[in-house]
Amino acid sequence: MKPKVLIYKKSFPQEVIDKVLAPHFDVFVLGIGTPEFKEHLKDTVGIIGWGGRIDRQFLEQAPKLKAFSTISVGYDHCDLAAMNELGIRLMHTPDVLTEAVADSALALMLATTRRVVELDRHIRQGQWVKSVSPEWYGQNMYKKTLGIVGMGRIGKAIARRAHFGFDMNILYHSRTAHHDAEQETHAQFIGLDELLQSSDFVCCVLPKTPQTLHYFKQEHFEMMKSTAIFINVGRGQVVKENDLAHALVHKTIYAAGLDVFEVEPLPLDSPLLSLDNVVLFPHASSATVETRFAMDEDAAQNLVNILTKPNTIKNCVNPNLC
Repeated sequence: MKPKVLIYKKSFPQEVIDKVLAPHFDVFVLGIGTPEFKEHLKDTVGIIGWGGRIDRQFLEQAPKLKAFSTISVGYDHCDLAAMNELGIRLMHTPDVLTEAVADSALALMLATTRRVVELDRHIRQGQWVKSVSPEWYGQNMYKKTLGIVGMGRIGKAIARRAHFGFDMNILYHSRTAHHDAEQETHAQFIGLDELLQSSDFVCCVLPKTPQTLHYFKQEHFEMMKSTAIFINVGRGQVVKENDLAHALVHKTIYAAGLDVFEVEPLPLDSPLLSLDNVVLFPHASSATVETRFAMDEDAAQNLVNILTKPNTIKNCVNPNLC
C-alpha cells in the first residue's frame, strides 16, 4: 500500500496525477473541509492545494503529515511557525509563474495609461459620436520612468519588458541591491521616497509579511506625481486600500491597476468599483492555461521530491527541515 496524498483542487489535472504522483502515492482529490477530506487527513503524508487557512488547528488533524505543497508563490495562508514546530515541510512554486505575472503587470500599465477599459465602456454605451476629444486622451508609456518596489524574479521580469519593449527608465527599491538587474536593464537602486517622487509608474511586487503590511499608505501616494499610475501585482494587504481609493478619488495620482486586494473577492461595496481611473483584475496575474498547469505540475513534483528525497532544498520554504 502506497503512502496517501490529498489534493484539494478539483480541477487538478489528471495527467499530472498519473505521471508525477501515482507512481509514488495513493492520491485522493477532495474538497477541503468535507467530511471525506477530514477523514483522510488522519493518515495522509502529503497535501497539495492552494487557499484555505492552513493553521495549527488544521495541521493537528493530520498527525502523519510530512509535507504541504502550495500551488502558489505566496504562503501567507500557511502557519509557518506551526509547521516548523510540527516538522512539516512547506513547498511552493516560485519560478513557473514569473513571466505570466510580469505580462499582467505590463497589461495593467497599458490598460491604465491608455484608459483601455474606460474607453471600451464609452463605446459600448454609445458615447463615441464624434472624433476623440482631449477628455478621452490617455498618456504615453514609451520612455517613461518605472519604479519597481520589490526586485525579485517578477520585478526583474517586469523591468526587462519595460526596458527592452518600451525603452523605459527603471528605478527600483528593495532590501538589497540587485547588480544583475542593474547590468541588464540599467536599473537604478534608490530610496523609496525618491522612487515615488520620480516615477511615472510605481509597480508593487512585494509579498505579504509583518514588515510589508500597509507598506503603501496616504503619505506615499501624496509623494507621487499627480500623473503617476500605481500598479499592484504583489499582495493586497501591502496597500492601505482606503488611502489608495482616496488618492484616486481626489486625483492625487492619475490611476491604478490592481490584481490584488485587502479582502478577496473584492467586496461589492468597495469604493474602487465606482472609479473610472482604476483597472481591476481578480487576483489572476498567473491565470493562463499554460502557467496554471505548470504550477500544478511543479507543486506535484515538489511533493514527490520532498517525500522521496529528504534532502531536497529547491522550493522548500523552511529549509531547516529539508
